[in-house]
Amino acid sequence: MDLKVKLGILADAAKYDASCSSSGAKRRDSSGSKGVGSAGGTGICHSYTPDGRCISLLKILLTNVCIYDCHYCINRRSSDVRRARFSVEEVVQLTLDFYKRNYIEGLFLSSGIVRDADFTMEEVIRVARELRETHHFRGYIHLKTIPEASQELIEEAGKYADRISINIELPSEEGIKALAPEKDLRRTQQAMGGIRSRIESGREEQKDRTKRGRPSRTKAAGGVPKVYASGQSTQMIVGVDRSNDELILRRSDHLYRSYRLKRVYYSAFSPIPASSVVLPAKAPPLIREHRLYQADWLLRFYGFQVGELTPTDGPEQGNLDLDLDPKLAWALRFRDWFPIDLNRGSREQLLRIPGLGVRNVERILKARRWSLIRLVDLTRLRVNLKKCLPFIMTPDHSPSRLGLDNEDRIRARYAPAPKQLEFDFGEARRSALTGEV
Repeated sequence: MDLKVKLGILADAAKYDASCSSSGAKRRDSSGSKGVGSAGGTGICHSYTPDGRCISLLKILLTNVCIYDCHYCINRRSSDVRRARFSVEEVVQLTLDFYKRNYIEGLFLSSGIVRDADFTMEEVIRVARELRETHHFRGYIHLKTIPEASQELIEEAGKYADRISINIELPSEEGIKALAPEKDLRRTQQAMGGIRSRIESGREEQKDRTKRGRPSRTKAAGGVPKVYASGQSTQMIVGVDRSNDELILRRSDHLYRSYRLKRVYYSAFSPIPASSVVLPAKAPPLIREHRLYQADWLLRFYGFQVGELTPTDGPEQGNLDLDLDPKLAWALRFRDWFPIDLNRGSREQLLRIPGLGVRNVERILKARRWSLIRLVDLTRLRVNLKKCLPFIMTPDHSPSRLGLDNEDRIRARYAPAPKQLEFDFGEARRSALTGEV
């Protein structure tokens, strides 16, 4: 098969994987030494296409042939998609050629399972090893590992990759058994635990060497970077099973706390051609994916707990409000928390105010040491006043003065705008051809 045809098939097959961010990479610059590429400083600049592809990385599968039959995967064993397979040498050369033409700054490599997990993992590692040791490639490398592979192979992958990821795919064991019977949630978590242990032992080793006054071993022989340079991540598919938002967020919270993941990516299920009858016929609204990312941020940086973000009763029990962002929805449910005095509230209280982000909270805490915070100060900080005015108190503002302490008025203030009519391109084309309006 022609290389261009292979690239078209295997790049398109990789578009469903959203966990391809290179944030946090600290690859050594290759200037002044023999090497190709760099992912340090401002060298990384990513743009994401609507279907989730990261266009600054060469994002491909080694092959879309797979022995697994996961119902939600377009590359499953029973699918009739066109198959292709790269050789290790072809992936290496493509990566170098694309980089030298300034099309990419790194590689995201995943693969279907060929023969068995260990054989496939060895092929993926060979690509990274060739790039690092033979061609001295210093660009970003993200490898998608296979949880069923041996821990030794997964650890070896970490020697060459900036980030590795193991997709958990579904938040519940029931969902995995029903839709991906060859996969095992416990095995996936064991692999994540092994990666976490290796990352922590590497950090301890580096601390010991620093205390002894020895140089940091950031690179091994041949220019290979330190193990797991920017950690591990995973992806969960949203809307393919009956898992509600609370279950998804609890699984994410568990992964962050237990395995120190850098990111959990959420990917709204997209119906695939010739899909299995057990899959939903319609994709979930994309806003649900967006709300999960917002809730994820609140869990990681704002001190929220999962149980606070999802309603415990009513028709939306266990699911996030699609019309309001999670912090605002929480603030409206717990009006007795507010208003909060910006000049007296603690950091934890300020982080709960809708419209205030982590950076502005830190700025307010510093500024109020020297003078009282007023509305004009918030304007200078570019705070979203429309969102936060009903929840704050300053010397020149109180919500009661503007009637913003009334529940109905507040909800009307934040009511979502009327939904725009969706443009049906198929219907428009038929109308153009038939002359009908």
